[in-house]
Amino acid sequence: MMLWEHFDRNEWYVLSMLAAVYIAVWLLPKIIPTSLMILGLVWGFAGSTLFDFTIGGGLLDFYRVNDSNQYELTDLLVYFMFAPFGYFFIYFYEALKIRRTTLMAYIMGWTLLSVAVQWVSEQMRMTHYQHGYTLVYNIIVFLVMQSITGWFYLYLKAHPVTRSRGRGAAPR
Repeated sequence: MMLWEHFDRNEWYVLSMLAAVYIAVWLLPKIIPTSLMILGLVWGFAGSTLFDFTIGGGLLDFYRVNDSNQYELTDLLVYFMFAPFGYFFIYFYEALKIRRTTLMAYIMGWTLLSVAVQWVSEQMRMTHYQHGYTLVYNIIVFLVMQSITGWFYLYLKAHPVTRSRGRGAAPR
């Protein structure tokens, strides 16, 4: 891994976004448990990593991140940059009191927001599409990821984990 090929617009964009999203995580009132915050952050990191290593690289190689197809430090920072979006999805689900009946509209709203962020990322030369891939194809990726996130969160809400009172204690 190299530091970066050129330190320019895309690196400044990643660093600025990284600071902005983590400041937002820190400043938002704590309305969800820390365990769900961590789960959201891990899910956002895992989702961005999954798609980067499947459609973004390897055999498909539909896009490259930052200046080159070689792995840069800034590429790793991009995964951390997108991690809070998993948390924000859960956070605003609760803050806006989204319910099963409004989940699809919420997912569509997040898809539009995701397309906007991705468009800005493209303008800042963080994302470079190749081999005929365009921003429009990301709509499917966003719909799938946000639907899975929404359904998984609904599952977690319907099946809360209870703490046992000690070793070998039966769940309530």
